[in-house]
Amino acid sequence: MRYSAAEKLEIIRLVEQSSLSVRRTLAQLGIPRSTFYLWYERYQARGAGALEDGQSAPRRVWNKLPVPVAEAVVELALKQPELSPRELATMFVDQQQYFVSEASVYRLLKAHDLITSPAFILLKAADHFAQPTTAINQLWQTDFTYLRVIGWGWFYLSTVLDDFSRYILAWKLCSSMTATDVADTLTLALRSSGLERVRVRHRPRLLSDNGPSYLSGQLASWLAEHAMAHTRGKPYHPMTQGKIERYHRSLKNQILLENYYLPGQLETRLAEFVDYYNTRRYHESLNNLTPADIYFGRAQTILSRRYTIKRKTLELRRQLHHQAVA
Repeated sequence: MRYSAAEKLEIIRLVEQSSLSVRRTLAQLGIPRSTFYLWYERYQARGAGALEDGQSAPRRVWNKLPVPVAEAVVELALKQPELSPRELATMFVDQQQYFVSEASVYRLLKAHDLITSPAFILLKAADHFAQPTTAINQLWQTDFTYLRVIGWGWFYLSTVLDDFSRYILAWKLCSSMTATDVADTLTLALRSSGLERVRVRHRPRLLSDNGPSYLSGQLASWLAEHAMAHTRGKPYHPMTQGKIERYHRSLKNQILLENYYLPGQLETRLAEFVDYYNTRRYHESLNNLTPADIYFGRAQTILSRRYTIKRKTLELRRQLHHQAVA
């Protein structure tokens, strides 16, 4: 409720003349104490005229995005409509060497009606193991998923993912889900990681579900030959392999937007997605880095560069603000 200057002055007089305490008097009047003391300070400092409601001057925000920067963000959002505000903000910092926050990008896109609801819901899984990995090649997750080629039937995608970095080490499109297919994919992973040629003290441990191909003695023999331990998740609990489950869900959300009439077409599209996922997709759980940044040891360099860009950008905005108000 808004009070006129005369009403405010009357309330001040009532409080001053009341035999009750200020708190109890204001409680009976229904006036917050913070509001009353604000009026009272104005009254004591400048008299009854200060109780008039006045229009506050527009507040200058020193950290407001400059108009050219805001326009550039919107232009990037129109070119990359599939990116979230978080991904847009990170990409803008990396490409333009100018810091914008995720919140600023969200507000800007919201004002331009460019925020849409997701077309799908990602599979939820536990964020961390009880004993999370601390370096690459400690734990590899593997799993199958299925994809259809029109006129050919179902094919099965076998994938190996590094748990620490989420980097896709290897994948293979198979016509079956056998232990041989798993071993072939792991061979590709050992080759791409360099562990096929280098002797290391601890080989990666394999994490899988309890599918027949992972329970077979043939795979157990292959793993023993390559000195790799094997851990299987709890039955009917896919969250144990949450990272590769989420990867396959993200992959299908993109891959299944198209139809494929030859296995080669599907393999080409899979290769494109793996390259995008590994090298260009910013992961929130990886401090907005890509899996390749983590796997190949570029993380600290990139984070330091982003911090420097942020510090310089904020200092520049502060200087421009001081110049504007001077």
